[in-house]
Amino acid sequence: MDVSARLRTKLLLLEPEFRGATTHMWRPEGLLERYRTYLCTMHAVIRASVPLMELALRRMADRPGDPLSGPLTAYLAEHIQEEAEHDAWLLEDLRAAGAAPEDALGPLPPPDVAALVGPQYYWIEHHHPVALLGYIAVLEGYAPAPGLTDRIGRLTGLPAAALRTVREHAALDTGHLDELYALLDRLPLTRDQEAAVAVSALHSFDALTRLFVRLGRSAPAPSLRGAGPTPPTGVTR
Repeated sequence: MDVSARLRTKLLLLEPEFRGATTHMWRPEGLLERYRTYLCTMHAVIRASVPLMELALRRMADRPGDPLSGPLTAYLAEHIQEEAEHDAWLLEDLRAAGAAPEDALGPLPPPDVAALVGPQYYWIEHHHPVALLGYIAVLEGYAPAPGLTDRIGRLTGLPAAALRTVREHAALDTGHLDELYALLDRLPLTRDQEAAVAVSALHSFDALTRLFVRLGRSAPAPSLRGAGPTPPTGVTR
């Protein structure tokens, strides 16, 4: 089996719990409030994506003789460009959903966000930047499903402008994931480095699942600035 196939097989073991968490989170009841909270939470996650890759690039520059340096550096440099400004999309979506950017930018990010993102900083700094590929594999591999945008719009009455991030990531991330798995299969990974990628991916998948479990619980919506759309009544699954 290729490295990518072995990683996919490991992640399959965690998929049922993740699918259950996301199904519950996207249920119709109270979806408008949960969606606003989702945007705030995902902004806290996504705004770390480019800084993480920039840190990994700097640490790879400290490893000039590393066999992974060339291909990993090239991948990170390209992916930084692909992911640039995606955190800004979430703020625009939040405004279009009837809330304000301050609802995402002001509060302390929740502990489950730190539990998802934080280990990557540690592994990049104190082990090897290649571990970040496991994190990216999860975020790219378990992006919104293609039909989710229409479902959210239908159940909440939100305009298309409030759904850009979900819509764009549903379209973009399949291609990005294929690029990542192709990279994993051509990198000259040692067994320990492959294990680091797998540990990072499995932890990230578990942490992302726990984050969605929290989002699926009833929670107050972020404070609103001005009138926003109201959910339609009588909508069923």
